[in-house]
Amino acid sequence: MPEDFPLILWALLTLFTGGVLSFAASPLVRQFAHTVGAIDVPRDGRRMHTKPTPRLGGLAIFLGFLVAVLLFADIDRSLQGILLGAVVVVVLGVIDDIVRLPAWIKFLVQIGAALIPVFHGVVIEFFSNPIVFSATDYIDLGFLAKPLTVLWIVAITNSVNLIDGLDGLAAGVSAISSVSLLVISLILMQPNVAILMAALAGACVGFMPYNFNPAKMFMGDTGATFLGFILASVSVMGLFKFYTIISFAVPFLILGLPIFDTLSAVFRRLARGKSPMSADRGHIHHRLIDMGFSQKQSVAILYTLSSILAVAAVVLTTSGELKAMLFILAVLVAVALSAKLFGGKKKAGQPPEPAAANGSAEGPPEQADAAPPESPVE
Repeated sequence: MPEDFPLILWALLTLFTGGVLSFAASPLVRQFAHTVGAIDVPRDGRRMHTKPTPRLGGLAIFLGFLVAVLLFADIDRSLQGILLGAVVVVVLGVIDDIVRLPAWIKFLVQIGAALIPVFHGVVIEFFSNPIVFSATDYIDLGFLAKPLTVLWIVAITNSVNLIDGLDGLAAGVSAISSVSLLVISLILMQPNVAILMAALAGACVGFMPYNFNPAKMFMGDTGATFLGFILASVSVMGLFKFYTIISFAVPFLILGLPIFDTLSAVFRRLARGKSPMSADRGHIHHRLIDMGFSQKQSVAILYTLSSILAVAAVVLTTSGELKAMLFILAVLVAVALSAKLFGGKKKAGQPPEPAAANGSAEGPPEQADAAPPESPVE
């Protein structure tokens, strides 16, 4: 990109391009999903939709993202690794959305995909020391750097997949996370990270008209795992690398909602003597629905929580820990008071809202998109 052209304008142009291409590709992908039989048929209580709905919407997100990145990014070695790994994840997702693969195969392929950017230099070598009173400002991971980076990428890949349980939820949360990473990369003047996140945010937004409740198409494992993979890989390239500037907490704030939901699911299942990979109806979006909120209300609540965490990450990057903590506290108090005053909970005895005509799948990887299994593995 020309040096005399402001980075923010390149980012906006990339965002617009990714959005337009994703939106334009969505009806074609929808038709393709019908052709190859990538249809989510509601068969259990975890799913929120009542009619068969095409999957594979993630393919439109991927196409919009990829073309925008190829047009505007500087393809260096690290970016080559991320894009190659993303292609592997998308191919795996497409196959899984059509024929349903065993969990262990998906998990192994995801590890292989994560190794590609790692061996192209996308590695968490250092991060800021979370122990405030320690004399050491940052921690050198040494020989653990590559294994922990693979663990991070695979974990986030599946965390985003797990929150994909309501129409528009995973796409919206990913768009919010992308925008926060975009803002931070503009502050730190990281051109490639900014272009990647602008392309991803645009591609998510372009797909949303087809994914909002009632959804015309689900993103499937193709989209949910792709979004998680890109967010995880770029967070390594753009956040963990800046261990002298970025707090250890920033990537965890940006990806806080999927991380929290995944950790709570694992502990919940272990406490009940079940496999951490078994599907259930205990995700945060299920709980909101069971409290009486509609799909749209539940998604709006989770968008709000994700936005709070994202803004806190930006504040933490620019203003320090104390201001970020005060900001989170103030907003959470305001949200709690609003929920108490205006409520969204239905009165006892009020019948539940009927399921969307062609809404979203419930469940883990579940499912907004249809994927029956959870995480790589369910």
